[in-house]
Amino acid sequence: MKYLSNKNGFLGIDNKFNFKEKVVIVPFGLEKTVSYGSGTRNGPKEIIKASHQVELYDEELGYEPYKKIGIKTLKPFKIDKSIKKALKKISNINDDILNKELFPMTLGGEHSITPGCITPFTKKYKNLCLLHFDAHADLRESYNGEKFSHASAIKRCLDYKNVSVISFGIRNISESEIPYLKKNSSRINIFWAKDKKKWNLNKFKKLIKNKTVYLTFDVDGLDSSIMPATGTPEPGGLLWDETLNIIKIAAKNSNIVGGDINELSPIKGFNSYNFLVAKLAYKIISYIFEFKKLNRN
Repeated sequence: MKYLSNKNGFLGIDNKFNFKEKVVIVPFGLEKTVSYGSGTRNGPKEIIKASHQVELYDEELGYEPYKKIGIKTLKPFKIDKSIKKALKKISNINDDILNKELFPMTLGGEHSITPGCITPFTKKYKNLCLLHFDAHADLRESYNGEKFSHASAIKRCLDYKNVSVISFGIRNISESEIPYLKKNSSRINIFWAKDKKKWNLNKFKKLIKNKTVYLTFDVDGLDSSIMPATGTPEPGGLLWDETLNIIKIAAKNSNIVGGDINELSPIKGFNSYNFLVAKLAYKIISYIFEFKKLNRN
């Protein structure tokens, strides 16, 4: 694996700082099936650029997490025009990272990356639970004739029989998805955005307890007031503090083994949205490694 220098990679850490990496950031700006706003191909580049402005000290945890974790960033590489080949490539990359016993965090790109990202995890672990943040259920069999559409991302993940999903922030689902949802209610738990004030996070804690978890975060899961820089911004979504609370519960009670953040479509001149995603990525990684010691079997 070829890495960017520390200074050019995620967080822009001084090249003089030497560490053994535990986390590998994978920039994967796939943009093949977007159906409204475009620009996800530029997401990884802008997240990494914005991350250079993220404060390395975490005032909640009381230290600079990157020093204990070690974070390296893969050099950008060509993404195949064929979506099947592109998904095979990200699958092979994550397989390589897992074989080195490292933690992959993929920066997309559109949400269709996730079925490719999780393929090696489905082979390594007997059961895998997706922790899914999104405005959309993504349970369509296909969309605009494309089976691997971003609108089918979670459905393609559930094609693996050992995968289940817990979704937060869903506030868009098509009528055609409802029969599949009902038929697979034992594998799919949705915390609907409309019920946000009534969410029982103790139920979530029990659902995710001791599970092996892959975290997939579509940034349109966030409310459009704080995240308009995405293909389909939706009102009624998650805000910053409640998002972190959910991730913290998961990090404390399960074993999170990989993740991706997707669907950022940068808006020129509005870097605050890129910065938000960069800080979110750092916070997710920090929580996971802060609480990993609680979840060692």
